Amino acid sequence: MTVHFIGAGPGAPDLLTLRGRDLIAACPVCLYAGSLVPEEILAHCPAGARIVNTAPLSLDEIIDEIQRAHTANQDVARLHSGDLSVWSAMGEQLRRLRELAIPYSVTPGVPAFAAAAAALEQELTLPGVAQSVVLTRTSGRASQMPENETLERFAESGATLAIHLSVHNLSDVVARLTPFYGGVCPVAIVWRASWPDERVLRGRLATIQAQMNDALQRTALILVGPVLACDDFQESSLYAVGYDRRFRPQSADSPFASSEDQP
Repeated sequence: MTVHFIGAGPGAPDLLTLRGRDLIAACPVCLYAGSLVPEEILAHCPAGARIVNTAPLSLDEIIDEIQRAHTANQDVARLHSGDLSVWSAMGEQLRRLRELAIPYSVTPGVPAFAAAAAALEQELTLPGVAQSVVLTRTSGRASQMPENETLERFAESGATLAIHLSVHNLSDVVARLTPFYGGVCPVAIVWRASWPDERVLRGRLATIQAQMNDALQRTALILVGPVLACDDFQESSLYAVGYDRRFRPQSADSPFASSEDQP
């Protein structure tokens, strides 16, 4: 018996990995975070599967469900939205499973920031503009931010910021970032990225609050940084004519031109 933690993606049912789909189809028990995971993904569950929405459950109750499956020797598909590596609450579940000696596996999913960037048709790292993306959030009731992980500290780098779980704090985010990026810095808010009712707002730090709709709450991601409105950037050297690389050596003297690298 194994508990398979599966990143179910940002919302669109077809943004699910093949591995994730196949694991869901093979598990007689499925625990899913119903507040964020679309029910269409449950169509991959086998006939007769026991399907449990964990949204109203406590951690103890979730572990009880897993122990019940463990006793029955039934594999479990444990679905969380997006990718499991950030803000999934997977860590506390894995710790409990290790204490109980219950086997588990982890399958990644498409993260929300990637789906938001796709909705914007935007690369978040451009040569000479930004080469880092910071995934962060502001403090909430469930989790406080460590004192050294502040928006101001991240903003000092000029990196592209992907600010999760913070649209309700938009005014605070704007106030804290404006001294570093300036009021003209582009901002995008992507609500329910990849869902059928996806909404995208583009603006500037100085204007984005006036564009907000009260309906765009919870599942919205804030992206901030010059890359969001920059067409004047240098091209990457990777595909440049004359750039010497392993798969395209430029001369017989190239360190990449050995016979073993040639077709």
